[in-house]
Amino acid sequence: MPNPSDTTRSTGPDAVAAGRWILDRAGTTVALRHKTIWGLVTVKGAFNDVSGEGEVSADGSARGSVTLGAASLDTGNAKRDAHLRAPDFFDTDRFPSLEFTADSVIPGADGRADVTGLLTVVGKARPLAFSARTTESTPTAVTLSAEIDVDRADYGLTWNKGGMIKGPATVALTVRFVHQPG
Repeated sequence: MPNPSDTTRSTGPDAVAAGRWILDRAGTTVALRHKTIWGLVTVKGAFNDVSGEGEVSADGSARGSVTLGAASLDTGNAKRDAHLRAPDFFDTDRFPSLEFTADSVIPGADGRADVTGLLTVVGKARPLAFSARTTESTPTAVTLSAEIDVDRADYGLTWNKGGMIKGPATVALTVRFVHQPG
């Protein structure tokens, strides 16, 4: 018997309305985690300033963007957060936002969506492709979740005192978009 609190619905071209969509900040989280201290400690943080929009075509494909306020990253450690805002990392005075522009979001029959686009960090845009899981798909709301590994060196973020930072950063996101009629 289906769980009445489960809002997941099947995906497909007729599952969502064509037109303009806006990111629902209340239903969205963008967090990251990264190994540090030679892989012994995982630093976690979340961006508190997230915005976005998109367009769904009649065939169900979509495109859009998500923008993160770089200075809004909160790891729970004020000194570390100040360093992440400095030129060693995000250089938020010069580059106040990080942006992912999705050129293509293609829904799949299995509740997955193939996403391709450009991720821009500190003024450097690099291609990024990943698979997202659709956790909600109604005519008026769509929620996608994904975990994406991002190599910070691809964006020139190479500060690594004593070799303490290991491997890629993992971005865990849940983005919810709501349809804007008209």
